[in-house]
Order: sequence, then C-alpha cells, then structure tokens
Amino acid sequence: MNIIFVLIPIAILFVIIAGVVFFWAIRSEQFEDLDRQGSNILFDEEERMTKPQDKQRDDQQP
Repeated sequence: MNIIFVLIPIAILFVIIAGVVFFWAIRSEQFEDLDRQGSNILFDEEERMTKPQDKQRDDQQP
C-alpha cells in the first residue's frame, strides 16, 4: 500500500513532463507541415543524391 504513495507522484511527474514536451512542440511549430515530410521521401531531388565533386567533374567534361 505504501508503494502507491510513491507511484502516484511519479506518474503525475511523467504526465507533467509529457505535457511540457507536447506544448513545446506545438509552440515551436513541429506540427505545422506534416505532409511535406511524408512526400520528401517519395520525391527526392537528384541533386541531393549526387556528390558536389561529381557535379564539378560533369561540368568540366566537354
């Protein structure tokens, strides 16, 4: 029975920490553009895939 007096404050502390993290995420606009990140993996630009050195070599060739 005494363990309840320990577990209840720990549970309340976890809820407070989760609430603070959630409201921090909302204020820092983490949830503003959810569609862009999901489509970035599907429509990746080829410039990101090539190394800058490879691009310079392609420019130097006649």
